[in-house]
Amino acid sequence: MRPSLVIVGAGPRGTGLVERIAANAPELYAGSGLDLHLVDPHPPGAGRIWRAAQSPLLLMNSHAEDVTMFTDETVDMAGPVRPGPTLHEWAGVDGRLFADRQLQGSYLRWVHEQAVAALPPEVTVHHHRRRAVRVGGPREGRQQVWLEGRPRPLLADLVVLALGHLDSEPDDEQRALASYADEHGLVHLPPDFTADSDLSALRPGEPVLVRGFGLAFVDLMVLLTEGRGGRYEGDAYVPSGREPVLYVGSRRGVPYHAKIGYDWSGERPPLPRFLGPAEIDGLLARPGGFDFRRDVWPLVEKELGFAHYHRLFTAHPERTALAWADFEEKYAASEGAVEREALVASAVPDPRDRLDLDALDRPLDGVRHGSSEEFQEALREYVESDLSRRHDAAHSTDLAVFLALLSVYGQLVRLGGIGPWWHGFFSYLASGPPGPRLRQLLALSRAGVVMFVGADMAVRAEDGVFRASSPSVPGFTVEARALVEARLPEPTVRRARDALLRALHEDGAAETPDGLLRVDRSDGRILDRSGRPHPRRFALGPHTDGRTPGAFTRPRTGGPAFRQNDATARAALAFLRDLGLRAAA
Repeated sequence: MRPSLVIVGAGPRGTGLVERIAANAPELYAGSGLDLHLVDPHPPGAGRIWRAAQSPLLLMNSHAEDVTMFTDETVDMAGPVRPGPTLHEWAGVDGRLFADRQLQGSYLRWVHEQAVAALPPEVTVHHHRRRAVRVGGPREGRQQVWLEGRPRPLLADLVVLALGHLDSEPDDEQRALASYADEHGLVHLPPDFTADSDLSALRPGEPVLVRGFGLAFVDLMVLLTEGRGGRYEGDAYVPSGREPVLYVGSRRGVPYHAKIGYDWSGERPPLPRFLGPAEIDGLLARPGGFDFRRDVWPLVEKELGFAHYHRLFTAHPERTALAWADFEEKYAASEGAVEREALVASAVPDPRDRLDLDALDRPLDGVRHGSSEEFQEALREYVESDLSRRHDAAHSTDLAVFLALLSVYGQLVRLGGIGPWWHGFFSYLASGPPGPRLRQLLALSRAGVVMFVGADMAVRAEDGVFRASSPSVPGFTVEARALVEARLPEPTVRRARDALLRALHEDGAAETPDGLLRVDRSDGRILDRSGRPHPRRFALGPHTDGRTPGAFTRPRTGGPAFRQNDATARAALAFLRDLGLRAAA
């Protein structure tokens, strides 16, 4: 019987794994037969999120030149580098273009075809356009992968879950809001992938409360404005008359920072510096474990600050009062935020040139406005200022911090279990929308189609309606008969609608305190509740505690997802090779 490997999920992550299997097979699995089963109800390569059947108005949130599915020499991995084109090179488009998602889907389909074609001829690929619903079988024996609508399971020597983004059951609050909406004839749209949401119940001209100001909101904004026939003429929005009025707020009360609109020039900060492999090893070796805020965040702060000030001192020395060599020595020796703040105050005269992560994270803290109208104008000024800064190389310290965020995330992937706050903070600073989307937001605000509610937006279900308020505008309340939760579902194991993942949890798979599937940091094997890695089951992606930043890797940034894919591919191939040798003996 030929060895068999089942990969559940043939989207970008599953495709990346196939590419690494093809790259490593000549070294680890030459000359041996293998049945490779790819299980996914959605198109291979593009998967659900990047499928062709979605609005052409929806764009990527990365420049085309910053999207690649191929490894380069910056990736720290054991397998061989197999270079390939970025999205902009493959599509022949401007590298600074924010491509639509349909074009990205075409790129992913092509990458998938290339990865399959690169497999050795003795590897036979089987595509199953079905959903996997359960994995069973003895711990040390062949696994059984049950598919929806198929009476007999696939037999697998190894199973890899590359499930991608998943739907989830509502939490207690969402269930209560949904029940209230049903009882009073209201509309409640829970967290979802906006392209999949049915927005038809949001009626023209009526107020809609929107909780969430990130990328899901941007998609919602597009589909309910241009998607309903509105158009932009210069800096003005011309409504179609079919738009609802969106009252948007969130914990921060501001949109994610726009993508940076200039290129890097000059010397890069030498990263990692204060949060690298040695520091991660030290954290992992702590007998009592570690606490993110107490033990990890100070290292993150120091690393981000180092990148910021390295850029300020080397690219804008006229705005500093100390030689870089002297500042660097004192910064490296500093212990604690208070000591660093004193050093920075003495060396950086203008407070606007200093990095204040708390102010970046919560820009509206303590800010109060006397009326909603006053707040609308103030927030438009905030967005205008942010857009100007993100397109001005005089503030290239922001790009240095962005590079440091990528470096930090690449290190923190090894820790796992660091909680959702860090992922939200990273996305807010580093994974925001294209600048043109925020210019559209400003136009919609001026046209009265979008209204800003404020920070720490509170939603109450009372008197047969939904009401929202914020301390940003004391005393102001807005009510509506519709509430949209503009954020993605939390990828928790217990609440996942994916039957396979829930069955794994019931079968003893471990989860982190914030509900992610626990995996072995070295190769992605699924851990049980006693910490033992399963010999025949692996998992990669956002539902695991090894999740990596963003959807795709920027070229020449080390690619933590590539490193993970390579480690899993090599572990799988080595296992299957040894299995074949034992069978032959």
